Amino acid sequence: MSTTDIGVGGAITLTDEELDPYVTHAGTRRWLRGPGLPSGGRLLGFAALREHGLRRLADLAGDAEKLAEELRDQLVIGALRNLDRDLESIVLDGTTGEISTTYVHPNAALMGLSPLSSLAPSLEALLRFTAATEELTAPRGPFGPKTVTETTARLTEMFTSGAGAGAGAGADVGEDDVPPYWRMAALIRPLARIAGPGDGLVLDLPKRLLDEEFGTGEIMRFEDVDFPSALTHEPTRRFLRETGLPEDGFLFQLDTEVPLPALTEYYADERQGEFSADELPTTADRLIRLGYLLEDTSLVVDGTTGAVLAWSEPDLTLRPLNADISTLAFTLWLLHREKSLDAAHHLTDSYEQLAATMAQTLATVDPVACDPTLSLPGDDGWRYWPEVFEDQAGGTLYGQLYG
Repeated sequence: MSTTDIGVGGAITLTDEELDPYVTHAGTRRWLRGPGLPSGGRLLGFAALREHGLRRLADLAGDAEKLAEELRDQLVIGALRNLDRDLESIVLDGTTGEISTTYVHPNAALMGLSPLSSLAPSLEALLRFTAATEELTAPRGPFGPKTVTETTARLTEMFTSGAGAGAGAGADVGEDDVPPYWRMAALIRPLARIAGPGDGLVLDLPKRLLDEEFGTGEIMRFEDVDFPSALTHEPTRRFLRETGLPEDGFLFQLDTEVPLPALTEYYADERQGEFSADELPTTADRLIRLGYLLEDTSLVVDGTTGAVLAWSEPDLTLRPLNADISTLAFTLWLLHREKSLDAAHHLTDSYEQLAATMAQTLATVDPVACDPTLSLPGDDGWRYWPEVFEDQAGGTLYGQLYG
């Protein structure tokens, strides 16, 4: 195996000897000899190819005889990525050049139950789709609903055209023929461009964005009398007054019964005697409780910095949740939008791919929400939003379960 100096770490290329006898498709052989595959990226990873070369699924299975016939000669070249880890394996058909995904199980019988899922008609199309997704959904202007709509249309057109390239002459190709991974990329990833930079906050959400998504009567806006003295971060105060938050954000319940309390006041007045002062965060007197994520997990905002945090009672741990109140609102909006899109397009049929797409979209807008870097005393790197996106058993992303 050889590399060329293209990108970080160089592009991964293979020699004719390494391609034989597995890859007979002429176009694929040319591509793998050069320009090759990128060493790494946000969406795709090819570390397995660099480390091991071409491997058949039959060579990886514990008992190849139990492996479905269509899977045996598929070549593992990489994996779909979800932030910092691999998901499904990317496999190459050496005869046709087509690219698919599947789950690699040590048990060959289980692998036989994981059908191939189409990803792209060729390596060239795979890399073109990836580059376009990254370029068109990058967090740069213009921003707003019109930009989101136009970006979705551009990606859908390209993916549809690309799917047609592998469908054969005269084939009637529509949006439903686009592989699920790219269909959800076209529908979800452009949502990262709904809002541009804010004044003192990460985002400047379009006016009435939350009202239009959740309903005008469902958005709670606060008055100065609702703010405790510890909430001195003026951009946060302004956002809560002018934009507000949904009372029911599905995974977040806003507390509207009493003026917003500091965490110390909340436990002194509402939960007296349940936690001692030394069990609370050292900054509890400036952590303003907005509501809860779970019954035992409070959502709080640092009154001085505006950072949004999650305080977990079971393990007495304070963790980063969002960069600030604007990206919290974006996260709630993103979840609500995804549920509507799932109801229309059945995105959760490929649940793990959708969870990865949601995490990548949120990380584009708010890296803090998905970054496991330890940043607070006692922090263990666990991050709420990526974890709940992946909670298929909990039905987090299912549109049809949402009223």
